[in-house]
Amino acid sequence: MAQAAENGSGDAPTHTPEYAGGSGAGRVFVLSGDGHPLMPCHPARTRELLRKGRAVVVRQTPFTIRLKDRTLAESAVDGLQLRIDPGSKGTGLALTDEKKETDTDGRVVTVRRGLFSIELQHRGDQIHHTMGQRAGYRTRRRSANCRYRAPRSNNRGVAQGWLPPSLRHRVDTTFSLANRLCRFAPITEIHLERTAFDTHSMSAGRRLHGTEHAQGPLAGSTTRSYLHARWNSACAYCDAVGVPLNIDHVRPRSQGGSNRITNLVLACVPCNKAKGNSSVESFLAHRPDRLAKILGQLKTPLRDAAAMNSAQERLTEALETLGRPVHAWPGHLTMANRVTTGLGKTHTLDALSVGHLDHEGGAAIVRFPDRVLVAKATGRGSYARTTPDKYGFPRLRRSRTKQHFGYVTGDLVRAVIPSGKWAGTWAGRISVRARGQHSLTTPRGRVNVSHWNLQLLQRGDGYGYSTRPEAPLQASPKNS
Repeated sequence: MAQAAENGSGDAPTHTPEYAGGSGAGRVFVLSGDGHPLMPCHPARTRELLRKGRAVVVRQTPFTIRLKDRTLAESAVDGLQLRIDPGSKGTGLALTDEKKETDTDGRVVTVRRGLFSIELQHRGDQIHHTMGQRAGYRTRRRSANCRYRAPRSNNRGVAQGWLPPSLRHRVDTTFSLANRLCRFAPITEIHLERTAFDTHSMSAGRRLHGTEHAQGPLAGSTTRSYLHARWNSACAYCDAVGVPLNIDHVRPRSQGGSNRITNLVLACVPCNKAKGNSSVESFLAHRPDRLAKILGQLKTPLRDAAAMNSAQERLTEALETLGRPVHAWPGHLTMANRVTTGLGKTHTLDALSVGHLDHEGGAAIVRFPDRVLVAKATGRGSYARTTPDKYGFPRLRRSRTKQHFGYVTGDLVRAVIPSGKWAGTWAGRISVRARGQHSLTTPRGRVNVSHWNLQLLQRGDGYGYSTRPEAPLQASPKNS
């Protein structure tokens, strides 16, 4: 074990017949004395270097050390690959290396090992919600005291390549983590899954060909006439006829509903007012047969697919600025690699499977990290100077200073509480207060800690970190 830790591996040799692949400890990032990235090492090797005083801790999350007695010129650096599986809600990033080995039949095969995995959780939905909330506040302020004020001219153009903030956030956070990994690890190439989603075929439920893409459900008709024909000019909730009918969203826009024709029904004025902003499940809870009929027309939202179509090209352009070659691979190849290797379905295992694998030649994925670092985008605070109530009126005045007693909200700290219910040593992220009694988030809950009892471990970078176990293997990857 000591010898395995000394050579930076810590895993069983993959060329032995009794080894069938599996999981292992995630690697620790290593920097040379002059700050250049070296090959990551095993945690056991890291503990030994720190115990002997040959290394110092540079960063807590992801854990990174710097060697005192070694430079880049004195080290052997093979290079790693960064593999990215982008998603709308989350993105998987995996660091891998590929080596040549001789299997039991004497063939030279390529084996891929996962060394480190990150699951990035986006907050695009939160940004979309807050942007809509801000627009509502501005509309109220504009019209509250100026009833007859003309609306703002909608003649403002956008720059080339502009994306909405919720989509730009997905590109920026993925690029930020990729850039950080390039500083901590010797990444020589980037492999990205890039898939174009045919939203029209997804909406139709089958693959469309040729001119079928130009013939949707509203071809030769309008929204109102289509709904009148579908619902026989009657209210979808109470079957009222001969009365004025409004177009109602089954899933309210405030709850993520879209303007797709499958999310629209006809509703009389009393039903439309009674339903309001509530969900259709609660509104029709006493009529399960009518609820089942309306829910039967709903289809899976295409917002995530549309978001990926819009952001993928911008993400590729951003990654190309890192100075590493970027290789794009289709999604069906990732799925084939993952299924053939017998891995579970997660963002990080999908990222591990991105890229070409010669299965006929014996290539396989033989290892993945047993724990995944989960990075949740939390932001860096708000620009607002006041805290509004639900109607948009100012309720509290926020401090113009974000740093109090040397700490900022989001900093990773260690708290030593001398006495009381929470006596002991705790580590976590803090929310600062002007009076110096900061709030610390721990696995057991939140506790108020004086700034005198805190020690800074790492400055906040807009992410909250945690870990989770990786999905188990479904089959032996060495034998696939």
